[in-house]
Amino acid sequence: MDAGATVIPAALLLDFGGVLADGTGPFRAAPPELVLRIYNLTKGALQPGQIQRALVDGAAAYARWRDEDHPDELPQAEVWERFVIAGWPPAAAVPVRGAVTRLSYDWARRDDWKLRPGIPEALAAYSAAGVPMAVVSNTLSGAAHRDFLAEAGVGHYFAAQVYSDEAGVRKPNPQMIWRATDALGVAPADCWFVGDSRQRDVVCARRADIARAILMPSGRSDSPGEHGEPDVVVEDGHALAALLS
Repeated sequence: MDAGATVIPAALLLDFGGVLADGTGPFRAAPPELVLRIYNLTKGALQPGQIQRALVDGAAAYARWRDEDHPDELPQAEVWERFVIAGWPPAAAVPVRGAVTRLSYDWARRDDWKLRPGIPEALAAYSAAGVPMAVVSNTLSGAAHRDFLAEAGVGHYFAAQVYSDEAGVRKPNPQMIWRATDALGVAPADCWFVGDSRQRDVVCARRADIARAILMPSGRSDSPGEHGEPDVVVEDGHALAALLS
């Protein structure tokens, strides 16, 4: 039995993507709606195909950057400058610079997000047990995640939501977890953290001195053993709720 298995945590911290919610289909690096929005915003300075290729290539480059162990998050404007609009003519780049907040929201938000199985039941169970909860997530737009949770009817369960674009740091920087525990007024060593990545979430939990690192695999690429192992693995929200017993 792992450490922390016989006590109720002082707080439960959860990642967003892959834990609370996930897409039901393949990720689209260049959603047609976003391509059209940028095309209209730039008044046709670039063709839709050029915008689509810039988003696809930019998403791939940004993903490679995210896979590195960076302690700080890039501001939204820098993500667009570095990975998408570099080399664009001023007639296209200037309007995008003036709309990075909305465009980042649209790029981060997926129309096929669904709560993972058992998550509503798990959140209700921990709430009934008196366990405060927080979201701790890397993202280009925390606003997109916050809105989805509210629309899905579970946003009220979270006393704090910590997103990397707002915090200025990103997992596995332990400050992401410490921001949440500070907001909840609890000690990290008394909390559990649930993530879907050994590379970011388990490492972050270890660096933050979390009592129990819980892995909920989501199907994303994750190398067993390379970044440390979790204390326990759960399949879904139902299994997460069962840990309370």
